[in-house]
Amino acid sequence: MNDRRREALEHEHRPEVIERRLRAPSRLRHMPDAILGGIDGCVTTFAVVSGAFGAGFSSTVALVLGVANLLADGFSMAVSNYEAIQAQREHVEGVRRTENHHIDEVPEGEREEIRQIFRRKGFSGETLDRVVEIICSDREVWVETMVSEEHGLQTVGLSPMRSALATFLAFLVVGAMPLLPYAVPGLDTTRQFLASLAVAGLMFFLIGMGKSLVYHQPVLKSGLRTLLIGGAAAGLAFLTGHLAQALFGVGL
Repeated sequence: MNDRRREALEHEHRPEVIERRLRAPSRLRHMPDAILGGIDGCVTTFAVVSGAFGAGFSSTVALVLGVANLLADGFSMAVSNYEAIQAQREHVEGVRRTENHHIDEVPEGEREEIRQIFRRKGFSGETLDRVVEIICSDREVWVETMVSEEHGLQTVGLSPMRSALATFLAFLVVGAMPLLPYAVPGLDTTRQFLASLAVAGLMFFLIGMGKSLVYHQPVLKSGLRTLLIGGAAAGLAFLTGHLAQALFGVGL
């Protein structure tokens, strides 16, 4: 490790910097929502485009179907994410109420749970007694410790509205990219589809690369993996549309 990186690392681990970092909300807290929304938006719209091209639909029909699915599916996904996070928050609150009730009714039993939790972490003797005493002397800390350690629940709650917005915006922005060639006049259907294919592939690859940078994964591997997943979904949609056209004579 060179001197500059070492100096930067030491600065990040100074007491005041650590305290400030731990107090600040995570900037990447809603990144999974945006990544999921972006991937699903691109898959959804390009799958529609692929299915329409495979079925022999006109570019106008493909664009209309793509925009309709973009808005409807994006809204549906955002609402689903909102409800899921809201349900998670309500579950955590329910567990908090239960633990508060248990502390009121059987405090010694709850203290024993704290004792066993931290004994399993390697504490023993007077150190273990001190840890138990400190935790159980603060009601809020006691409850939060039980929620996270006994029940394995995340106590730093996400905002359902912000998560839903992150999902919806990423879904719209990324999902709209494969539709752009269909809004360009003067291109025949085949060129529009090929251009949409190139744009969708680029989006999948860039999302994979962005995910790798956030979660410290190999850039090329992550990009190619996301590209293959999106390509498989699009290929399935194209094949379905082509078979529907062959079997039922669907096409406009």
